[in-house]
Amino acid sequence: MESMLSPHDALASLIWQIELGATEAIGDAPINRYELPEKVAKPAVVPKTEVKPAALTAPSLGAGVDPVEVARAAAAAAMDLEGLRAALGAYPHCDLRRGARNLVFGDGNPAARVMIIGEAPGRDEDQQGKPFVGRAGQLLDRMVQAIGLSRGAQAPQDAVYITNVLPWRPPQNRDPNAEEIAMMRPFVARHVGLVNPAVIVLMGNISCEAGLGQRGITRLRGQWAEAYGKPALPMFHPAYLLRNPAAKREAWADLLALKARLREAGA
Repeated sequence: MESMLSPHDALASLIWQIELGATEAIGDAPINRYELPEKVAKPAVVPKTEVKPAALTAPSLGAGVDPVEVARAAAAAAMDLEGLRAALGAYPHCDLRRGARNLVFGDGNPAARVMIIGEAPGRDEDQQGKPFVGRAGQLLDRMVQAIGLSRGAQAPQDAVYITNVLPWRPPQNRDPNAEEIAMMRPFVARHVGLVNPAVIVLMGNISCEAGLGQRGITRLRGQWAEAYGKPALPMFHPAYLLRNPAAKREAWADLLALKARLREAGA
């Protein structure tokens, strides 16, 4: 029987399933649902003695492989931003890459004195391959423009460079887990080292967890700290500000603190 779906409808159906978080098929072979139950072959029963604990703990990794150490080695070998992007694209141990359309690396002027580190790409970012391009990104652009900065500026003193802790969108925009953050942290640290900004802005809890080792953005925001060897200012994520407009007062105070710090540093 020929499929009733056109190629366009089939693609739309696949995209819809990916948006729901589907990452793989249920089985490798098709099942005839019309076949009588007694004719269906029973699945082979694996004796309990054949199930080894090591196979359950890390089925996708070889024995003794530490994905964080692999990430450190790959990140350290990157000599420039293009090399780092390639290293991320080749990194095999983060399953988020399987369900993402694009690797979201960075945007803005790499010579900028301000580097903004967000959390993870959303739907718009995944589609376009750039960080902060949805509603939260539009708000971020207005926020930095209010203190004379822009991701499109050519002069380093007027520019910002933007990236995320995770380069791939988590299914259904869930929060990254601790293992995913740990795997990506060496790449973020190398990213900071290559851009070499004067200051870092940590946008949201995930960014603070990766950079400072702690969460609690309502407590951390506005307090200068050190992350990746650079002065770092935790701030509310623009997505949070969209949900909680009253917090924009604190965000404005943090932007003024950032502007003052840049003025003092002569950046």
